[in-house]
Amino acid sequence: MTLANCFTAFVGHRRLTSGPLAEVALAIKRKAKPAGSEPVLIFDDASGRSIDLDLRGTDREILARLPHSSPPSEAAELPASEPRGRGRPRLGVVAREVTLLPRHWDWLASEPGGASVALRKLVEEARRAGGDRNRHRAARDAAYHFMSAMAGNFKGFEEASRALFADDRRRFGELIAAWPDDIRDHIINLAFSDRDDPHQA
Repeated sequence: MTLANCFTAFVGHRRLTSGPLAEVALAIKRKAKPAGSEPVLIFDDASGRSIDLDLRGTDREILARLPHSSPPSEAAELPASEPRGRGRPRLGVVAREVTLLPRHWDWLASEPGGASVALRKLVEEARRAGGDRNRHRAARDAAYHFMSAMAGNFKGFEEASRALFADDRRRFGELIAAWPDDIRDHIINLAFSDRDDPHQA
């Protein structure tokens, strides 16, 4: 399971469960202690932010109230009545206006396949180049949001935050080593799960 559709519940410093939101919600209902015990905090692992759920009622009622976070497809974003331009509609090609300087059009026209092919190649190259950077930034931000909620009062929090944003993994690991195991391990998972080796310094 990827962090994009994973949620984690904590009771105090202890991780209660992780998984899809529906599974986490029902697990909390079955495992959580009665009122008066430590509160259960639920985190969206993709963002590191806490979420609130209404866990009253039957399993069916709980599941019916869960938010649906699936992003709409690109096709769904376009009105059905919007006419399609030239191209190959079965591939989802959409014609939109692009404004460029004459020298840009001249360069595009000289590229094999013409302007459309050249633009698509440029966009795909930019997406690949920025993909890792964007994933690392999102992972770092998620770890920081979770850290702020669960470890904001812990010794070394400020220094650990600076090490996280500096991508100093060795120093970061040293600073959070004494934190409660479940919190420390979850922070590391959020911060570095997109890397080949989350524990590599």
